[in-house]
Amino acid sequence: MRRLITLALVAATAVLSVDGARVHAESPSPQRAGELRIQGRWFLDEHDRRVLLHGVNNVDKTAPYVQPGDGFTVTAEDARLLARHGFNTVRLGVSFDGLMPNRGELDERYLDRVAHVVDVLGAEGIHVLLDNHQDGLSEIWGGNGFPEWALESRPFPGEPNPGFPLYYLMPSMNRAWDEVWNNSNGVLDHLGDALAALAERVSDKPAVLGIELLNEPWPGTAFPTCFPAGCPAFDREYQAVHERLTERIKGVAPELPVFWEPNVTWNQLMPTHMADPPWTPPITDERVAFSFHDYCLASQAATYLGLPEELVGACPAQHELTWSHADDFVARTNVPAMVTEFGDGDPRVLANTLQRADERFVGWHYWHYTSVVGSAEERRDPFGGELGKQLVRTYPRATAGTPESMDFDAETGRFEYTYQPEPATAPTEIYVSDRHYPNGYEVSVRGGRVVSAPGSSVLLVESTGSEPVTVDLRAE
Repeated sequence: MRRLITLALVAATAVLSVDGARVHAESPSPQRAGELRIQGRWFLDEHDRRVLLHGVNNVDKTAPYVQPGDGFTVTAEDARLLARHGFNTVRLGVSFDGLMPNRGELDERYLDRVAHVVDVLGAEGIHVLLDNHQDGLSEIWGGNGFPEWALESRPFPGEPNPGFPLYYLMPSMNRAWDEVWNNSNGVLDHLGDALAALAERVSDKPAVLGIELLNEPWPGTAFPTCFPAGCPAFDREYQAVHERLTERIKGVAPELPVFWEPNVTWNQLMPTHMADPPWTPPITDERVAFSFHDYCLASQAATYLGLPEELVGACPAQHELTWSHADDFVARTNVPAMVTEFGDGDPRVLANTLQRADERFVGWHYWHYTSVVGSAEERRDPFGGELGKQLVRTYPRATAGTPESMDFDAETGRFEYTYQPEPATAPTEIYVSDRHYPNGYEVSVRGGRVVSAPGSSVLLVESTGSEPVTVDLRAE
């Protein structure tokens, strides 16, 4: 359900000239990522500011997991590059078969590696969501995620495997997914042990945003019941699995947020019926957040199935439907939401997601960032093209109040933001894009004042009263 965009490392640090000052492309001396907590539908920092998260995915899908693989190779240089472009979160993919390569045996070296990457990112002020990632369930079907020992099902003799994403329709894989949901062979018990060990290993690290229980899970043989309006019967069973794994994590890390993701028919336009009484019970755990993906079927079909690219004209309608489903979930649960995967080679499709996220003050992780090791000549700034123009955005990453409206124009760099100020122990913090202001920027504020240095890459704003604060920033 995604297009992998390989991103490479930056060769050198650039400096942008501005009128009256110089804005350095690198971030100012970073502060280590502090612990975030959930309050209603918001993430709050230690200063009681509402935090907005912009970032990328980084996932290693290839064993051996204790060595750099096909993507899980974030270095200190990567972290500095991401921070320089204003990104303050990474969704770091971890794997069940990496955590527990043999039944009941945890790989302490893998846990150490995950903890090290968290520290590297946290040192640059980047919050880390640990994503229990799978695609195609297991290497058994040419996918990744679940260890072979955890599943009894195997491909049938002569059963064709069409590869991603159509291998989800294979009868043998559907039987294996049923094993997961039925806890056959104790597969969920072992997964709970693995996730609990991960949670315990990182529970003292403030940079950890939370743990996502399972990426893009498939309903198994129940999948036909999910069309055309979602599958409440399956989601009842599915939510029970989430509650079970959440409790397992809470047993060792009671304050660590846990992210729930809808079953993957969400990506095929279906709503989720999690936390949807009377079908399923409400969410009562105050540390649960919602993770969802926003892909366009037409664009993905062009990428993976060779269908005409002109079909992308239908994408805005699908994005509207996806976001309406997300709005429904947040309205009935009052939990924070994040777009933990989206991405497309067409900047217009990318903008569909980013615009809707801005309108709702919802954070996101772009798919996908991969650190590529090579000579200096082979390295390039991955955020220098049209995709970078969309992704490297001016945005309020910490607000001393409640956001009311936000608008960013990726073509002109015009940024407008209004919030209702509330008591906090630090000013509102706005990252100023290093892509959009080649000749500098000017800013005006109503209801507040700028307290950062002229031309700073991080704009600090304090309120001067109780009226709404409006920030208007534009290129000179």
